[in-house]
Amino acid sequence: MEENVETNSNETNKSGNKLLGDIVEIIESTLITVFVIVMIFTYILHPVNVVGTSMTNTLQDNDRIFMTTVYGDLSYGDIVVINNDMAYLLDENNNIVERNIDGSSLKECIIKRVIATGGQTVDIIPETGDVIVDGKTLDEPYIKEKLRNGGAFDYPITVPDGYFFVMGDNRNGSSDSRNPDIGLIKKEQIYGKAFIRYAPLSDFRYLGNSYKQSNE
Repeated sequence: MEENVETNSNETNKSGNKLLGDIVEIIESTLITVFVIVMIFTYILHPVNVVGTSMTNTLQDNDRIFMTTVYGDLSYGDIVVINNDMAYLLDENNNIVERNIDGSSLKECIIKRVIATGGQTVDIIPETGDVIVDGKTLDEPYIKEKLRNGGAFDYPITVPDGYFFVMGDNRNGSSDSRNPDIGLIKKEQIYGKAFIRYAPLSDFRYLGNSYKQSNE
């Protein structure tokens, strides 16, 4: 009888130790998962609320997206979130001229699409609505309609290294590089690259290849 009692006691201890071990393992896994999530949303992904219709039809007013601050070189088609704190224009010698935009309603965070990068030449033909980069007319299935206004520059222009020419997909309802209160975008002005639209959930979408697709 005493042996049976001792055996039961040992089994109870083993069972208790196993349960304690399982609980500790669950807590450790949970803490690691929480830590990873916190790190991702602190250093990699940031939620952004889209305000306005300048990126229609790709993005709508009040859409919610994640932007990533970890990315390689930006290129044509990338959607970027920008700190528009200063406008950069070009003089007659293609040199950068800084334009103070204090007091402008456009001195804010904006979201646009990269059309050309440093070293590329941009030409805009308002009569046809065509945007031409390095002599090639862009095929743009993502735009709402063709543009009617060339804006701030005398085209063609060559984008200086370290700068970007950006436009909204709603070409005739977008303030972008054609506007003298925005102009060219300096690399340091870019907060991050749009990654995923997560709300509304019914319109969940990866945005990395949106330049290849129409959203109509």
